[in-house]
Amino acid sequence: MRRFVQAFAGEDMPKALAPQIAAALAAAPARYNVAVRKRAVVILDRGDGPGAEEFDWGLVPSWSKLPETKYTTVTARLERAPRSRIFRRPWEHRRCAVPMNGYYKWDRMAKPPQPYFIQAQSGGMLFAAGLWDHWHRDEPELFSFAILTHANPAIPPPLVPDGPVFLPADKVADWIAGPWLAMRFLTRMKQPALESYPVSRAIRSREVDDYTLLEPVDPIEDAMASAAGDDVVDEDDE
Repeated sequence: MRRFVQAFAGEDMPKALAPQIAAALAAAPARYNVAVRKRAVVILDRGDGPGAEEFDWGLVPSWSKLPETKYTTVTARLERAPRSRIFRRPWEHRRCAVPMNGYYKWDRMAKPPQPYFIQAQSGGMLFAAGLWDHWHRDEPELFSFAILTHANPAIPPPLVPDGPVFLPADKVADWIAGPWLAMRFLTRMKQPALESYPVSRAIRSREVDDYTLLEPVDPIEDAMASAAGDDVVDEDDE
């Protein structure tokens, strides 16, 4: 995944969320095309209680010489993160949850490739398990995050069954607090039922960010419109 949506309404907040977090999510700006190196709201605890803050998507480790990395760090494979040089310390000490309405995923088997939007069948919010880090070798300091991914048979075909590790709202605080057997905690987590539908290839442009991106499209008509237009293709598009 390279794009997701954060557009929350106050009445949609799960009751399991702490009031201060629910209020922060409801007040956050709506974002319909969160892309690599863009800002997004994450739920975390820096030591003074859980809260919601805006971080950059694409984790930059604290030991990096520069506020960037040559590696793709928007996602981290669940089975590799605990041993990864980039993700090992965040896995142990800096965990977060990334709330979202859903995310975009491409069907690469289609000709041309077709983007889909994946969301919970219930229509409720999703919470992806994530990791964060704090880079502060220079000014300005940088807070950034990655989303944990794994094989997920709940993702409907024709899409590849692989995506974020989701948490129910009432388990978000447990994950952030740092369960002792973290891997078992996540691998045994029941994943929500998901659904998907085709959306416009306009999501390829990092500059397009409005609710129309969530509207269902006819794949054939969208392919024809895309071929006739001047869509901008982002190098991080996936």
